[in-house]
Amino acid sequence: MNYNHPLKNGSTVTIRVMCAIVFVLFSFCWLYFFQADQLAMSQHVLSGGLTRYNPIWGALIITLVLMLLQLLVNSFAKLTKRSHALTYVPSMMLLALVTEVSQQIETNGAVSLWTWILPLFVLAVWGVCIWAARIIQDIESDRDFSLFSRPMWINALLMALQIICVAWIANTNAVYHYRMQTETLLADGKYQKALEVGRYSHESDANLLMLRMYALARQNALGEKLFEYPITADVEQILPTSGRTRMYYCAEDSLYRFLGGRPAEPMSPMHFLDLLERRDSVASRQVADYKLCGLLIDRQIDRFAREISRYYALDDRLPKHYREALVLYTHLRSNPVVVYHHAVTDEDWRNLQELESRYPDFTERKGRVEDQYRTTYWYYYEYLR
Repeated sequence: MNYNHPLKNGSTVTIRVMCAIVFVLFSFCWLYFFQADQLAMSQHVLSGGLTRYNPIWGALIITLVLMLLQLLVNSFAKLTKRSHALTYVPSMMLLALVTEVSQQIETNGAVSLWTWILPLFVLAVWGVCIWAARIIQDIESDRDFSLFSRPMWINALLMALQIICVAWIANTNAVYHYRMQTETLLADGKYQKALEVGRYSHESDANLLMLRMYALARQNALGEKLFEYPITADVEQILPTSGRTRMYYCAEDSLYRFLGGRPAEPMSPMHFLDLLERRDSVASRQVADYKLCGLLIDRQIDRFAREISRYYALDDRLPKHYREALVLYTHLRSNPVVVYHHAVTDEDWRNLQELESRYPDFTERKGRVEDQYRTTYWYYYEYLR
């Protein structure tokens, strides 16, 4: 009997268990914590809205399927030593492609040619590596497969490289994920939670702004908090009426029901809002706020000053951004049609003027103003052109 290496035949189990644990934990966490909203969007689009994605079950089932694929691959490759981690390449590649393909289906409705070419190329290279690894495995001299052995660390490195490749191939765009999560929360009626997604990030896009405006309108907070978020769209994108912005998971019908009507054909958001107002004689609160905020986004403060009295009494109860816009208008125009004063807002305006006067250089002045006034309409109007 040979007592020199008592774990010679069974010791590679440690490597296989380590790789399996790393893969299962990574796959589940990747799918559940980082890609759940995107997968929910994909299932919604592919099923035509008939089915709903469950994050926990989805992550468990996909991880199980990918693990079964690895077992199938390993039954043919039979790699048990230094290169055992290579048997996870097909599973890792599918894990990456699930989220990359999802984005293309949602945004374009089709999968690009590159999405098919890349996996085929990777599989070709992987096949050569498997062939070489099988030859090398037969002549390997390693006898120690413990937790801190060289084969163990080689496999750990291979798993780490595959994880990095998954993150590189898959869609990790922060704004895109903010939008997916925001839409999911809006569809569930969780408007306040939707507004917390990416709350302190300066990154945004037109679709995300449109979704946030909808959430704010649902909270009756458009005029109070809109400019606390990055304004990354023009007035033609504040609603999906023109086709320049879209809602995928949260049905556009919910937005149109909230506003009180649906456009019969593509048109600009402001024209659509004007039609709703003319139809109903008196604009609803949500239509009025969308119109006023659209004028502010477009920096049409003269028209804003003329029209705001149709919807609001010009008193201390005005939403914050409307007060800021009227104070700005009052100081910019020599013959204003509206003269508005508000003790706190006027004081803030004077403090802003004093701060700006200290820094003649525009770049330095913009940085100083941003620190204190980034969430005001004044900062948007003067510095974000």
